[in-house]
Parts: sequence; C-alpha cells; structure tokens
Amino acid sequence: MQEEVEEVLAKIEPALAADGGGIELIDVDEDEGIVEVRLTGACGGCPMSQMTLTNVVERTLKSEVEGVKKVEAVE
Repeated sequence: MQEEVEEVLAKIEPALAADGGGIELIDVDEDEGIVEVRLTGACGGCPMSQMTLTNVVERTLKSEVEGVKKVEAVE
C-alpha cells in the first residue's frame, strides 16, 4: 500500500507545486487505512489547506488505493 500511496502523491504533487506548495508522506497505517501527510510550502499555511487535503488528496487516494480510509495532516 505504501508504494501505491507514494505513486498517487507523486501525481498530485505538481498541482500543489504550481501554487507554491507540496506534500510529504509521513506514515501509512495499512491496518487502519490511515495515511498521514504534511502539507509544505504555501500549502502548509494556506487557509484552504483542509479543503485541499479532503477534496484533492483524500479523495484521490481513496479512489486509487484500495484500503485507504482517511488522510490526516500532521505538523
């Protein structure tokens, strides 16, 4: 599952980079289906970061990686 998550995040990264941000994979809990990420750059302090996390990152991971149930941002 970790490799699949990394591949999907690599696809998302250019869109975030276009706005001056980025994303870093922190952990994948395969048993619970939880992916922890850190939004970096402009995304880290953006007021819309929660929407980005939910509407872009979580939705994409859930649809492309079997077993992902939730994506959480960590500091």
